[in-house]
Amino acid sequence: SHHIPYTLHAYASKEAVDDVAESGRLGVIIAEKLGIPVEAVFKTLVTQGAHGGYYVFVVPAAGELDLKKAARSVGEKSVSMIPVKDINKVTGYIRGGCSPVGMKKAYVTRIDASAQGQRAIFVSAGRIGQQMEVNPEQLAQVCGAEFADITQ
Repeated sequence: SHHIPYTLHAYASKEAVDDVAESGRLGVIIAEKLGIPVEAVFKTLVTQGAHGGYYVFVVPAAGELDLKKAARSVGEKSVSMIPVKDINKVTGYIRGGCSPVGMKKAYVTRIDASAQGQRAIFVSAGRIGQQMEVNPEQLAQVCGAEFADITQ
């Protein structure tokens, strides 16, 4: 609906998403399956602030969200990851298929600064087995996101 160009990429997903996500290898596996550099794959993480608000962070799939930097970027004292059981209730997505686009509500969103300047990044298209290739500046525009240094 925002009329920005994107390309949908599908990959076979035989692995148990919970097991792979726990190991931190989901982004690496996606990159291998799509034949793209792992640095181009980003994951979408949802946190809750100390005062109850939800925040979305888009970070390199092979990296880790720095919770202190993330909290500062949204003006919170602290943020923590939401429990897996709450992902669907909060976002409308399931674990392994959480996209920064099209959540139930428009949450404050930050994209890691490492995405800036890249021609395209890959983020979940909202389903396990589907990635969306999109320009990070245009993704930020659609999500109302800002770029910030939020990884360790």
